[in-house]
Amino acid sequence: MKTIAVDGMGGDNAPEAIVKGIEMARDDFPDLQFQLYGDEGQLTKLLKNSERITIVPTTEVVTGEDEPTRAVRRKKDSSLVRAALAAKSGEADAFYSAGNTGAVLTAGVLLVGRIKGIERPGLITVFPTVHEDQQFLMLDVGANAESKPSYLHQFALMGQFYAHDVLGLDHPRVGLLNNGTEADKGDSLHKAVHDLLEKDPDINFVGNVEATNLFNAPADVVVTDGFTGNATLKTMEGTASTLMHLLKANLMDNGLRPKLGALLAKPALKKLATMFDADRAGGAVLIGVNAPVVKSHGNSDENAVYYVQKQLRAMLNHGTVQSVIQYFSTHTEETVAAAKEE
Repeated sequence: MKTIAVDGMGGDNAPEAIVKGIEMARDDFPDLQFQLYGDEGQLTKLLKNSERITIVPTTEVVTGEDEPTRAVRRKKDSSLVRAALAAKSGEADAFYSAGNTGAVLTAGVLLVGRIKGIERPGLITVFPTVHEDQQFLMLDVGANAESKPSYLHQFALMGQFYAHDVLGLDHPRVGLLNNGTEADKGDSLHKAVHDLLEKDPDINFVGNVEATNLFNAPADVVVTDGFTGNATLKTMEGTASTLMHLLKANLMDNGLRPKLGALLAKPALKKLATMFDADRAGGAVLIGVNAPVVKSHGNSDENAVYYVQKQLRAMLNHGTVQSVIQYFSTHTEETVAAAKEE
């Protein structure tokens, strides 16, 4: 039985959406149990069935307006901090929150703790592709605004473990996000990273990939620095949302024929919407810390909360974090030290 520590007060729709999503996950996954941190009165009223769900009372909440590091250090009885500490102590096996992104990342690094040998944890997000039932992941998408070549080298290694365990890929392909596919493209950072990835026999490196081609799945793991990754993530999400909005508006606001066409195309449009439903991919994973840590977007509904628990379950059942710990405990000298010399 695995235990997930949940920040019951984090997110725009908390605590109602959090409780509903956790109960959905509890009902579908009999091998999971949950510690729900937050306001005892609110959580108790919302909880319909307490089977395998324990409410842990807290007196503080980290809000979206809080400065992340200050909040983590000062709001010690907040639902976010207490849930993270449970993952640190081993009382829980994983930590989940839909709350303040900076605070979740700070708690992951400072409280749950960075894995020995990992220079910087990275943030993973999973995306759909034009190929049905095929996905790719990208990291870092925002944990580190500035990066060194050795950081991205480690991101590639950690991304491979996640792609193998959660996406079910035996030999995931790793690509470096760059401004061209040629090996000599990019600035000094990207050229150095390209050399590191190309020389590492433990990485199935397929070369540089461009942002224009990401949805065609040129790689299973796309490695980038946090600044570029975050900008790319937001551009992709914004473009997809805008296109869906424009498509719907043009079908519904241009007379009878487009409306009839939309009715006939409804199954295809629904399938397309499902493919690009970000909630189904789960939340953003902070990889490189001593327990699974996942952050979902602030306006997560119960379905988004549910899919994060499914995602965490896959990580826990496959021992993804333990695989990273084991790898870097045996390869620290030859991978990290060598990367720093580049």
